[in-house]
Amino acid sequence: MKKYVFLSIAIVLIYFFQSFYNATGGIGADSLSYFGIASDLPGLETNLFPLGFPVVIEFFHKIFGDYFWSSKMLNISMVITILLFSYFRKFYFKETVLLFGGKTLFFALNWAASEGLFVFILYFLIYLFHQRFQNQIKSKFFIIFASLLFILLFSVRYSGIYIFLGFGVFWMIMFLKNKFTPLNRDFFKVLLFSGSGILAYLIFNQYIYGSFTGENLRGAPAQYYAVYILRDVLGVINVVDPFIAIKPASNSVVSIAFQVCLMLVDLMLLRYFIKLVRKKKNVINFDFHRLIWVVSGVYAIALFISGYFQQIEEMNVRMLAAANFCLFFSFLIIYFKDLKSDRFIFRLGCFFLLFLTGYSLKMPSNYFNNRKQIEVQMPKFSHKKYLYNNERGGEESLTTYHVPIIKKTFQYKHTSNQKGDVKHSIAGTINPQIKWLKYDTIKDKSQVLYTSEIILK
Repeated sequence: MKKYVFLSIAIVLIYFFQSFYNATGGIGADSLSYFGIASDLPGLETNLFPLGFPVVIEFFHKIFGDYFWSSKMLNISMVITILLFSYFRKFYFKETVLLFGGKTLFFALNWAASEGLFVFILYFLIYLFHQRFQNQIKSKFFIIFASLLFILLFSVRYSGIYIFLGFGVFWMIMFLKNKFTPLNRDFFKVLLFSGSGILAYLIFNQYIYGSFTGENLRGAPAQYYAVYILRDVLGVINVVDPFIAIKPASNSVVSIAFQVCLMLVDLMLLRYFIKLVRKKKNVINFDFHRLIWVVSGVYAIALFISGYFQQIEEMNVRMLAAANFCLFFSFLIIYFKDLKSDRFIFRLGCFFLLFLTGYSLKMPSNYFNNRKQIEVQMPKFSHKKYLYNNERGGEESLTTYHVPIIKKTFQYKHTSNQKGDVKHSIAGTINPQIKWLKYDTIKDKSQVLYTSEIILK
């Protein structure tokens, strides 16, 4: 157990310091959107994203007075809370620690994104279901708090409706099998109460904003090209992989071939997982794990389908974070059941924690140095209303990599290290009232802060 305690301490340190050496501090375009909504509170300007994450960010902003530190302290608080809860409640502590060596938690809790809060809530929802399946929690307590967590999931990410839908599908399976057992009655009440809360939120959105989930703000879905459909399919299959999710932006033959090879690895992992379940079926709580699998599968498939009806990102780690998190947690719990030696899985977790850290810092940069340069310039742009990165497509910063064995070199463009993107992320973090633009459509250009106006050496 001691080695997991030491690893958990290392996790807290890595998760805290990692973004300091990221050029943008782990801030992306969606982060700026959330910061913008948070800075508008209590005003309600847009429902493009739900209010849950901005409200929490604004709460932390009241304490720390800065949106970068607000997101940073929120993330590290969630890391510490999960680890302490798991340790003191004796809720799969070893498995929980190893979760932080996986791609989902590493991404979700090292970047300023709603996925961190989303999987944080999902972790405690899984705990409640686990305890209810084990009859270690009172029925009334379970119904109240499980319903509340479902509503909170939806208030953080609209895709929380797919978690709810997955639970509904599982309940239907259980009902057809066992009818109204006490467990099924509790599940039905959770569906009823949480469904009512989600419906109330949708009605609130319709009344305040004139749309249920900001569907009128996303624009038409992108055109369907075979290569993008293939990339989405590969992304969905990759949900079974707990560690590797390298997805180059290029659609070259080499890039697609690499992703297909990764898919073969994913399918082998899935095959191993199925064999493991069959081997340990009689010593695990099968219904609990089946709930997790159904929720994960419904979430991934529903998200994949919804991508062709609205303008959202392709299927990647971020979009499928909840599904991957569920599957990885289920795998670890089953793997550790009646395990004779944890040496291999512990070393594997440590290796990928270091790998993900190294991969995320391919080109380490001093965030605070970048921020210091931009921060002193922002007061003269306080009259600006919009922020636009007009340096895309211009001079690019390329990283040269040397492959020693075959003695070859290749260059790769890292988006987060491009000067325009760095200036865009930092300027929007310092003053989120300057709303970022995806396209330069504002007629009065004097209202727009172009990244080329900001100096970054």
